[in-house]
Amino acid sequence: MPYSPVPPTEFVAWFRSVAPYINAFRGRTFVVAFGGEVVADGKFVELTHDLNLLSSLGVRLVLVHGARPQIEHHLSRNNLEDHYHHGIRLTNSETMQCVKEAVGRVRVEIEALLSMGLANSPMANADIRVAGGNFITAQPMGVIHGVDLLHTGSVRKVDVVAIKDRLEHNEVVLLSPLGYSPTGEVFNLTLEEVATRTAIALDADKLIFLMEMDGVQDKHGNLLRELTIADANTILSKKSKLPEDVSLFLPCAVHACEAGVARTHLISRHIDGAILQELFSDIGIGSMVVESTLNTLRDATINDVGGILQLLQPLEAEGVLVRRGRERLEREIGRFVVLEHDHRIIGCAALYPFIEEQAAELACLAVQTNYRKQGYGDILLKHVLTEAQAQGLHKLFVLTTRTAHWFIERGFKETDVGQLPAQKKMLYNYQRRSKVFLKNL
Repeated sequence: MPYSPVPPTEFVAWFRSVAPYINAFRGRTFVVAFGGEVVADGKFVELTHDLNLLSSLGVRLVLVHGARPQIEHHLSRNNLEDHYHHGIRLTNSETMQCVKEAVGRVRVEIEALLSMGLANSPMANADIRVAGGNFITAQPMGVIHGVDLLHTGSVRKVDVVAIKDRLEHNEVVLLSPLGYSPTGEVFNLTLEEVATRTAIALDADKLIFLMEMDGVQDKHGNLLRELTIADANTILSKKSKLPEDVSLFLPCAVHACEAGVARTHLISRHIDGAILQELFSDIGIGSMVVESTLNTLRDATINDVGGILQLLQPLEAEGVLVRRGRERLEREIGRFVVLEHDHRIIGCAALYPFIEEQAAELACLAVQTNYRKQGYGDILLKHVLTEAQAQGLHKLFVLTTRTAHWFIERGFKETDVGQLPAQKKMLYNYQRRSKVFLKNL
């Protein structure tokens, strides 16, 4: 049996946790964009392993590569200056020749690495077929502020039919930052425009940018793991200077989501396995841009019993919560609300009213470990408080053994067992010795 540094129990738990993602991603289209730096730094080998895994899981991949460092190297070798106008490379005939040579070399290297199949490696038995062609029709960018950008162009059309045909044949489509015109000209395009326009045209499920930074950060340097379009636009509208990668890719992420791409991810190119960590974990390692929030707070249904049990059982095993069997939970499911994140239950709470005493018990307030300290507990508590008030109740109490301070910080005050409603007082477990906290509504 081969040696594994991961304990079997942990491996099984991890493998089960990624199963929903594997099922959800099969047959989906992902557009992955990366700069020429990934190839120049020798990091594309590791990226190839991850792309091979995604392909083997049934993900339809469109790769878009850049070639900026390679182009700059060719220009320097030929003693040519690199001219920019308003941040856009001016591509004259001499520069265009260097662009063709650099892009061609990068593309050949990428295709070679995707063709690997060494035994005892992540590429063993890989059978990746790479498709390329004149999928991008381009047009000249023209004259901007009095300067003709010559062979610098913009995307005019993406040949969706041809690309989808290659994807249907289980091929990985590789797009270069070049476009072709009906008159036979070649234009130098930007990586980000090709990737964004292609993702939109294909109605891709994900657009992924590999960048220098971990993602988008707030003013304190904290990674913003999830951004709505509104959040992203707020960041872009501020006058503070953004890192180059963020100012380049975040507007593309917003544009893609506005045009129907479900998710756009901005992740670091420097982290080995970054794509896998972002796509196959609950919280990811980069920034994800979505059209609107992925959180949904709703009343629980009988179909949620399994998800609620999965959420509560670890806390019950630790003694934080009182054990509830499936049958009891099914009977009491009408008391529960669940908080979903991207259609997965990450939190729950229950409200048990005692009408005669005009009081209610808050029970089973739980949030999945990966989502704690993000305010989800407060969202659930606020909902329960609002519901109790709507029912005309005047007091909300909770019994807890571990989270006393959390409730105190939210206005609950410790009281004695005698303050509980009569029915609840009869059921109080003196061996468990839970503390009682009360909040007047």
